[in-house]
Amino acid sequence: MAKPLKVDDVWLDRIAGLLNEMEFGSLNIVVHEGQIVQVERTERKRYELGASGAAKSSGGQRNAARPLRQSGTR
Repeated sequence: MAKPLKVDDVWLDRIAGLLNEMEFGSLNIVVHEGQIVQVERTERKRYELGASGAAKSSGGQRNAARPLRQSGTR
């Protein structure tokens, strides 16, 4: 039988703090034997497509998005 989850105010404050700081992403809570033992946060950063246009006119293509690897080369 599963043990009931024990959540104290310390964990609630930690979880709320992590969620308040996040704009895009996910929060994974790991529970072991009815107790929270770990919290994993994956955060995403999203950028507008027009943001690189300003960099092109002043800084060239240094900040433009490019593929990680070209096909056929290593």
